[in-house]
Amino acid sequence: MTDKSMTLDKESMANYPQQPHGGVLVDRVATGDELKKALERAASLPQIMIDLEAAITVEMIATGVLSPNDGFMNQQDYISVLEKGRFANGLVWPTPLSFAPIGETNEKVVASLKVGDEVALIDHSQTPIALLSVSDVFDYDREFRAEKLFGTTDRKHPGVDSIYRRMGDKALGGQITLLNRVDWGPFESIRLSPADTWRQFYEEKKFKSVAGFITGANPMHRGHEHMHRNMLEEVDGLLAQPLVEMAKREYTRHEYRMRVYQSVLEQYYPKERTVLAPLRVTYIFAGPRETILHALVMKNYGCTHAIVGRDHAGIGDYYDKYASHSIFDQFPPEELGIDVRLFHEVFYCVRCNTTTSSQACPHDESVHIKISGTGIREMLRHGIIPPKEIVRPESAYIALQGVQPKGRDAQGNTISPVGKLIKSIFPFYLTHTRLGGPKREVPLNPDDLSNADLEAVILDVRTNGDLIYKQTYEEYASAADINRNAAATWIDRARADMQAQQKLMVKDLEMKVAAAPESASDEFMYQDKAEASKELEAAKKMLKEIPPALSPEDTEYRVWNIADYDHYR
Repeated sequence: MTDKSMTLDKESMANYPQQPHGGVLVDRVATGDELKKALERAASLPQIMIDLEAAITVEMIATGVLSPNDGFMNQQDYISVLEKGRFANGLVWPTPLSFAPIGETNEKVVASLKVGDEVALIDHSQTPIALLSVSDVFDYDREFRAEKLFGTTDRKHPGVDSIYRRMGDKALGGQITLLNRVDWGPFESIRLSPADTWRQFYEEKKFKSVAGFITGANPMHRGHEHMHRNMLEEVDGLLAQPLVEMAKREYTRHEYRMRVYQSVLEQYYPKERTVLAPLRVTYIFAGPRETILHALVMKNYGCTHAIVGRDHAGIGDYYDKYASHSIFDQFPPEELGIDVRLFHEVFYCVRCNTTTSSQACPHDESVHIKISGTGIREMLRHGIIPPKEIVRPESAYIALQGVQPKGRDAQGNTISPVGKLIKSIFPFYLTHTRLGGPKREVPLNPDDLSNADLEAVILDVRTNGDLIYKQTYEEYASAADINRNAAATWIDRARADMQAQQKLMVKDLEMKVAAAPESASDEFMYQDKAEASKELEAAKKMLKEIPPALSPEDTEYRVWNIADYDHYR
């Protein structure tokens, strides 16, 4: 075969701070004379028609995204990967790359092939996409793959369903050669191959470290930003890779998600240190195993660090909340060859006034706004922009246009019950009367909540989301400012007025107590001395509870110096 395993200068690449998985950045893209000859052969070869998902996989293999794979797996590697998450030689690879075509015509072609044959892979328009040099033909067990890869054979799992819809009974293994790359539509001008990013990171930008972040169905939110900013404090660059193509129908359409990223990165990120590149992949829905795959993809794009959130690549309730973290106990970052940074669930604490996690925030849920990608999409379907604390307005404005489906149905519902949406983002509403407010006497049942509750809670958060920290700050400033010119003079004035009025109230009540009889002739019309005394006692306590109105003279005692400023200059 033609040796095209390296598009970058090998000598220079050896000095980079990262290396491709398996040590080789695969390049199986035919060019020049090789392409011309391959296209001539393709015209006379047996043909197998492939769908868009297979075409995407072929392109990922050929451009090095899935290095060290240079084609579809043979049976030995396929079984080893399913059972152990490793190639037969022991190198970590979490998900199998198999090719088992379906369709009567395709199946007839597969049945005619043997090891050593070559077959053309074509798309629906008869355009040759790639050549496959057959090195293995083996039986394909769909149930075995589903159980080993996903831990379930439940057809409701989208990955399992895809196996049964798209895979046949015979699989072909062998090296591929890409002849035509599918056009990326609106992303054609910004797509980057691994060879492009390695060159950009280490030749042009001279980075020493890069953190990769792969994200899927959800529009960009402040949880993503929290992880990015934490890493940008440590590494030289950030590679943000929103997944495009093959999304589920109820996701935010990828053109809009990409525009969201472009808008938010332009406003809030350092341009010279941030690289945005769509990642055109198939959705495997493999939960924790897919997390390992993404880490290796980031490595193959040249990243030294991989950012992994709480439920990276999760799907429904099929996997544990932190399965995407615990999987790295089985496949440690040291063996993967990339520094994996695991982040706990991120939420916004209005008392901390920042995005944070349970690892850093001491406050309870009464002041938390949770960040749920699914919940954010559901809120967009309701036609409501999520709180600014969890989604930048630049993101929400665009994402609202791209979420599908959207709008309430005739019964006022979207995909999920409104109570589930409220619980996912505003759990405080179930147990507290308002954000940061007192507890409810009886917690609310999510099943009983309506659209009116959703509207009430979003108005509460919009009104009070930034007030809790603001008013906390103002209380401290009012009490602490020595320079009273910086203090809120109207507050001091109001306190002085309260004190003056309350002193007059106390004086009036003292006179009332002095004149009150020991017992009243009519308990509804007159008060006896005991009751009047209670009123006086309460008024005196209230006078003591009024915060002092501070003047410049009242704070003079706080300032003293053992030496004048010349001593410190």
